[in-house]
This record gives sequence, structure tokens and C-alpha cells, in this order.
Amino acid sequence: MPEPVAALRSQAGAAAPAASSLFPLEVRSLGYVVNGRRLLDDLSFQIGPGKVTVVMGPNGAGKSLLLRLLHGLIEPTSGHIDWGGRPLTSELRRRQAMVFQHPVLLRRSVVANVAFALKSRGTASAERCMELLEHVGLEAHANKPARRLSGGEQQRLAIARALAVEPEVLFLDEPTASLDPSATAAIEGIVTAAHQRGTKVIFVTHNIGQARRLADEVVFLHKGRLVEHGPAAEFFTRPSSPEAQGYVEGRLVF
Repeated sequence: MPEPVAALRSQAGAAAPAASSLFPLEVRSLGYVVNGRRLLDDLSFQIGPGKVTVVMGPNGAGKSLLLRLLHGLIEPTSGHIDWGGRPLTSELRRRQAMVFQHPVLLRRSVVANVAFALKSRGTASAERCMELLEHVGLEAHANKPARRLSGGEQQRLAIARALAVEPEVLFLDEPTASLDPSATAAIEGIVTAAHQRGTKVIFVTHNIGQARRLADEVVFLHKGRLVEHGPAAEFFTRPSSPEAQGYVEGRLVF
């Protein structure tokens, strides 16, 4: 089972994340409109390698939409997204992976789900499959049908598949939203370990406690606009906007 986040963060000599040619990630005047409704409006910010970036905001703020745009799943209505000074290409996207709130698993065994991801990179082997399953604490379930796993186990399998491609960037869209504390802690441990091995993590969550545990920096959205972007310590102790102040204090933000 993956180690708790606190233990992983305190490991002496943990490797610092390496710089990547995918960075900086620069978002310029990003907008997204559907049926005349502007869901994202003039977002501009820059993200570097290394830090865990947590995207936060009330429901409907545009958090999940932003991740899909960054990963190239949908095209923006306006603006630009550049990775290391380049637009996202199929080659650059292959160096990224994304985990959704509700994992979509193949109607196969646990190990076959991982093998499928590895085959896409031409690196499938029984040994590597089991290494990944051991990393996420699922080796004992290798031959079990994937869709018979618990919710937390399914999400760990989804992360194992994402890590199988050795991504430089790992997007996670509220992966623990419906999970109990034990399952949440296991996934946070896996994500923290991936970050310590050099993977850039961009994580959407509405859970303030989780954001405090994981974030190095926070991107805070409200009504499709970027309200704050800065170090997590400052965001949680000295938010500069009334919207972020209310959110951190647990008040309803409209």
C-alpha cells in the first residue's frame, strides 16, 4: 500500500523533479464559449516544472474544463496554450497522462488494463505490469475483473495506467471526490510519490484539506476567470481576493 503523504514528503534525499522541455506552460487569453455562454474568460498564467499545481474554485468555476483544454482533449474558443514555447502536438501529448474523477476501465482483468496502456508504448511485459500494480497496492488483485474493484481500487488502477506511460505531466481531475479517507490517503500517497520521481502534477480538487496537503501553488478560478495564482502557503493564509477568502473560510461563494 502506498505510504501516507506526510511520510513521502519527509523522506530524506527525495529526488527533486527535473526540468522538462514541456515547460513553461503558458496560457494566454484563454477562452471557451458554448452556445453563447462563456465558460472560461481571458485566462492568462504561466506554470513551471517541479511544483504540484492545484486548481481550485467553486462548482462551475471551470476547473475540469481547464484541464481538458490543457491536455488537448478539446480546443479553446480563443487564446493560446503553449508547452515549452510550442503548441500542443500529438508528440507532446504522448508525454502527458490524465486521470478522471470517474475512471473508465476496460472489461478485462486488472493486469490486462495495465498491459493495454503499456502496449501503447511498446513496453508491455509481465514484470512491468506487476511493478505498477505493486506500486499502487493492487498486485493481489491482478487477475480480478477490473470493474469488480472498489471505487478507490479502480481509481488506483486508473493512476497505474496513467503512470505506465511514464508521463512528464500528470493531470488529475478530482480523483478522490467520492472516496473515503483511507482510499483518499492511498491515492495522495501515489500522487506524491510520482511527483517526487519527477512528474509534474496538475491536480483539480474542491477539498481544501487535500489542497493544503498536496499543493505547492494554487490556481484559483471563479466564474471562469482566474482570480489568484501563487504559492499555496500565501493562498491559504493571506488570500488577496474576497472570493478566495470566502472559499478558504468555507463560506458559500457565488
